[in-house]
Amino acid sequence: MKKFKPNNNLVKPKKKLGQHFLNSSDIAKQIVDCIDSENIDSIIEVGPGMGILTQHIIGLNKKSYFVEIDSESVKYLKENYPLIKDSIIEEDFLKLELTNFKNPIGIIGNFPYNISSQIIFKAIENRSIVHTLVGMFQLEVAKRICEGPGSKTYGIISVLVQAYFKTEFMFSLDPFQFTPPPKVNSGVIKLTRKNQLKLNCDENLFFKIVKTSFQQRRKTIRNSLKVFNLSNNIKEDVIFGKRPETLGVDDFVHLTNIIANGNIST
Repeated sequence: MKKFKPNNNLVKPKKKLGQHFLNSSDIAKQIVDCIDSENIDSIIEVGPGMGILTQHIIGLNKKSYFVEIDSESVKYLKENYPLIKDSIIEEDFLKLELTNFKNPIGIIGNFPYNISSQIIFKAIENRSIVHTLVGMFQLEVAKRICEGPGSKTYGIISVLVQAYFKTEFMFSLDPFQFTPPPKVNSGVIKLTRKNQLKLNCDENLFFKIVKTSFQQRRKTIRNSLKVFNLSNNIKEDVIFGKRPETLGVDDFVHLTNIIANGNIST
């Protein structure tokens, strides 16, 4: 396995930023190879750090941007990758306005685990312009995103992501493949936007129902959605006798329409 050997002074990983630098260029290339470069116009790398993914992204010959909040990493990138110095954005990705980039967009990165879920939800909110997301996550989170109904780890983020994106678990990584090693294993996943950008239901209500259902995942929908003051007539539908962890996206769309058509006030 080829180890990454950066030049000049190394960037000191910062715990507050959740920095765990990947140390294998070969694995970095595997991650970058996952992105559908032919289907996107812009690539945004989140948290390039010392550029282990960056070096391979440059080789894709796509308009690319490198969003880094750490000033030490920004300095390092400019010194070691002068060709991209005008494409480095020293900003918090979560505050970045994605509509400013030519779309469709591909997002990629060894994501800081403390904000990885927020990055996912930002992609969902910007699904009209985000075509692909390839990222490194804590293994537990990566598996949860990709799991289907019936799994113990299937939950809110599984449903909301799968409502708009095809999910693929690519591979897992051990802690020793990072500097410093994290205390957990990691996983790389790929999200590819589905053709249908809107669900066949009230999407705000859909989000609320999914989140409320899983707050009491072991209870039936009938009990977990008591806050909606459902009428006895509506609750006769067979879906209300099921648990949220057994329902797929289409089931939640169906559930949302039942409640919406019943004119339930919350």
